[in-house]
Amino acid sequence: MDDADIDTDRIDEAVLALMFLTLHEEDRRSGMARAWKSFDWDALDRLHAQDLILDPVGKAKSVLLTPEGRRRSEELFYRLFAKGD
Repeated sequence: MDDADIDTDRIDEAVLALMFLTLHEEDRRSGMARAWKSFDWDALDRLHAQDLILDPVGKAKSVLLTPEGRRRSEELFYRLFAKGD
């Protein structure tokens, strides 16, 4: 498959949705939450460029989701992975 045939927006949505599974250290005041960052670096860079996560570069094994990233992470998780009734 050619790289031009890959929908990176869909990949980014799936990565953000899967981050919902690993959320921890949520701060209700700020709306920020940490998630493990063991995903493709290009996808993490794109999510950072969209202000959905803070800069993923560093030694930490987790990344901070912005309030919007946290909200979209949960929304995408249920949209992509919940069984329909």
